[in-house]
Amino acid sequence: MNFPENLKYTKDHEWISIDGDTATVGITDFAQGELGDIVFVEIETKGQTLAKEATFGTVEAVKTVSDLFMPISGEVTEVNPALESNPELVNSDPYQAGWMVKIKISNAAELAELLDSTAYQALTGH
Repeated sequence: MNFPENLKYTKDHEWISIDGDTATVGITDFAQGELGDIVFVEIETKGQTLAKEATFGTVEAVKTVSDLFMPISGEVTEVNPALESNPELVNSDPYQAGWMVKIKISNAAELAELLDSTAYQALTGH
């Protein structure tokens, strides 16, 4: 199981990577493993400004559909176009090719509320 130390995490199993005022968001290796084979990713919030913990989309696996939650407040500026035809990228490469959205950060202070790698590992029991 992979828990990159350069990322921040949520209790809902999203990861976030920060580059200036832009953040990239996806689901963690742990989350994709729990969901199983991902067959569809639906994100229709591009251009919307959403609050922390608001739903920004859904991910569908063979046996379940799960909501995707914003780790911090921001505007969804980009959706990963590769996921439309290759949703399995979330399973094979959740931290790189399987990213889900890019957001423009609205409230950088919310970053302090996220988990670091060690805390997230403890949360998952790994």
